[in-house]
Amino acid sequence: MRPKLFYDGGCPLCRKEINHYIKIDRDKRIEWIDITREQALLAAQGLSFSETMRLIHAVDSTGERRIGVPAFLVIWDQLPGYRWLARAVRATRTTGPLNWLYYKFANWRYARRCKEGCALPRD
Repeated sequence: MRPKLFYDGGCPLCRKEINHYIKIDRDKRIEWIDITREQALLAAQGLSFSETMRLIHAVDSTGERRIGVPAFLVIWDQLPGYRWLARAVRATRTTGPLNWLYYKFANWRYARRCKEGCALPRD
């Protein structure tokens, strides 16, 4: 099973980063799912729109759900030029501190994205 990454395609920053990864994924190792367009796929994975809007989610090749930095590790493991980064994060045991930083950023991003009343679909 190919890993799946669920991302907010309506967020310019998110879209720019993910489009970079998609270009590198020439072998189509990852299924890239824009949650603003593919909400039925969220339900199939037992995910809600609001939780995947708040934090990046992945499903690894074993079917395990990963959130935050562990989700990035799932995709970095598959991408040429990023495998070393996944190994470095694991080897230095910095997943926890990086995840803490990511959660701070993700909460800020979500609040900013929805600061004037989120006109995004609801669960």
